[in-house]
Amino acid sequence: MSDKIAEFRALHVPGDPLILVNIWDAGSAKAVAAAGAKAIATGSFGVAGAQGRADGEDFPLEDVFENLARILRVTDLPVTIDMESGYGADPAAVGISVARAKAAGAAGINMEDRLPGQTALLAIPDAVARYRAAADTGIFVNARCDTFRGADVAQDGDTLVAATLERARAYADAGAGSLFVPFLLDPKCIAAICDASPLPVNILRGKGGPTHKDLASLGVARISHGHQPWAAAMAWLTGQARQVLRGAEPDY
Repeated sequence: MSDKIAEFRALHVPGDPLILVNIWDAGSAKAVAAAGAKAIATGSFGVAGAQGRADGEDFPLEDVFENLARILRVTDLPVTIDMESGYGADPAAVGISVARAKAAGAAGINMEDRLPGQTALLAIPDAVARYRAAADTGIFVNARCDTFRGADVAQDGDTLVAATLERARAYADAGAGSLFVPFLLDPKCIAAICDASPLPVNILRGKGGPTHKDLASLGVARISHGHQPWAAAMAWLTGQARQVLRGAEPDY
């Protein structure tokens, strides 16, 4: 397993980003692997949605690991799973949950710096304690930093970059392997974070935002597609069902 973790870590190269088309089950993992993916990554929104559940740790931890086991049975690629806030009320509990993910075969996890249902970020010392507990298991931790969530980049961009870099340094000291900054499409802010972050930077692709090529030129090391593949697949299915039920021929 340590080989898979090392293999996954090595894929995070600033300027030559790892592209992750996030999946939600074994079938979607097979489809993305067949397309030539270098690694497989779940997105919590799609995983939960595929089971009729809500995002925010509403998907039970035991189901998370059952889903992981099914994914691992169909691919030899490194697999990283979205563990939301770490599935633990305190750092010790987070460590137990993440250790189970590593033991089950995951090479990496995503983990947020705010708790389920909360909008406020955890205080840095509290977030650090949780990230350290996760990283101490030896798994690759993609530390999500939600400083830009719901923020006004045009007005507060420089302040947000500074706040993000403060957390990046703290999360790096805690043992995180990369820094995930979602909800950020502004090239200037992305470049500033990539230039100064002690961790390779993961950006969430956004419609109308920088292209993969643009993000690579800004120094991004990992690009995630988040819930978008699941949402697009569900929108396609709804559209096709609507055509059929109205008497039209489907496109498939």
